[in-house]
Amino acid sequence: MENQSKFPQNADAGLGDYSKYLIHSKTEIVFVLRAVMQKTELVTAYFNHGKDFFLTSILEVEPDHVILDYGSNDALNRKVLASGKVVFLTSQDRVRVQFTAPGVEKVTYGQRDAFKIALPEAVLKLQRREYYRISTPITTPLQCEVPLPQGGRVEVSIVDISVGGIGIIGYPPELDVQVGATYPGCRIDLPEIGTIVATLQVRNMLDVTMKSGQVSKRSGCQFLDLPSNMQVLLQRYIIKLERERRAKLADG
Repeated sequence: MENQSKFPQNADAGLGDYSKYLIHSKTEIVFVLRAVMQKTELVTAYFNHGKDFFLTSILEVEPDHVILDYGSNDALNRKVLASGKVVFLTSQDRVRVQFTAPGVEKVTYGQRDAFKIALPEAVLKLQRREYYRISTPITTPLQCEVPLPQGGRVEVSIVDISVGGIGIIGYPPELDVQVGATYPGCRIDLPEIGTIVATLQVRNMLDVTMKSGQVSKRSGCQFLDLPSNMQVLLQRYIIKLERERRAKLADG
């Protein structure tokens, strides 16, 4: 799947073709991060060389620092506070944004705990739009049925979805997931929309620490040669999820 984790985890080195998308102006960096904050975009923070991550959001952007929401997992919070470089991935108007911090510190913000980082020296903002990715419902998880090479099929939970691919988590041990592996004949039933049958290729893998403290595997998978009629079904499903999400926000 074309997702954030494909970007280099250093905002100012080894970027190759991405270097032209780097923003160095402090004024522009503040503008971009405040735009992310105002849209309450989720921010994924990777640390421990990309082996761990947590979700947060930007609470304040000043010319010299950024305040981010504190994590809900105490063990994970302690680990990130003791770690070195942290890579932050988010989006502004569906354009991917990446920046790094040499470390984070714990502060009090509005009578609650928060993370504080120095204002990034550079921000990577891709000027091209990619497939819009949306998280799937937690209460009724979307499932992907994957054929096993040795016969039989297993189900894995889908955590996010786009026209380009899916993110999966918690797959059973009999499914030996490896980066580059290809799985033809995968089936996804989209509620009230239809069924997708596709070939998936694993593009990346990482360990995820759940709220319970349990560590699980998460993989990003890309659809290969997905027929246009199935792309339309995916687009309809994603629009449906987005409408439901906005309705809930309006009611709340």
